[in-house]
Amino acid sequence: MPENLPSIKISRVTELTDDLYQACQRLVPQLTNNNPPPTQDQLARLIGSEASRLFIAQDMSSSRTEIIGLATLIVYPVPTGLRGYIEDVVVEGSWRGKGIGEALTLACLDAAEEAGCPQVMLTCNPGRTAANRLYQRMAFEQRKTNVYRYSFQKKQA
Repeated sequence: MPENLPSIKISRVTELTDDLYQACQRLVPQLTNNNPPPTQDQLARLIGSEASRLFIAQDMSSSRTEIIGLATLIVYPVPTGLRGYIEDVVVEGSWRGKGIGEALTLACLDAAEEAGCPQVMLTCNPGRTAANRLYQRMAFEQRKTNVYRYSFQKKQA
């Protein structure tokens, strides 16, 4: 954790709490407008999944600890080896630029290395310039690849 923020704690989530649910309701819209925040059932599935590791950043400086950031590491086997993927790194707007995103990403990298992943991937919207600078500074290399998305259309009744 950055030395100038000794009151920040990074930890892996092991249980669903109301504080976590409320934090996701507040933080996910700061990350994307395309997907709604998770329901309690979706969060419980995420936390209970063997493939997912959810990390949170908490401000421990007051009597009521507040979740101010989160990040998810996905680890899964494929025929060519074990893959690690970082998803949904988000930090509360007023806390950005203080090293919390980096600390969350490092927690994901440590967990991926511990799991045996030879590398970790992530994607980042080009418009998120600060996040892109962070990942480049952390020695992530930009890949020359095409990313495709297939969206399932909901059927009209």
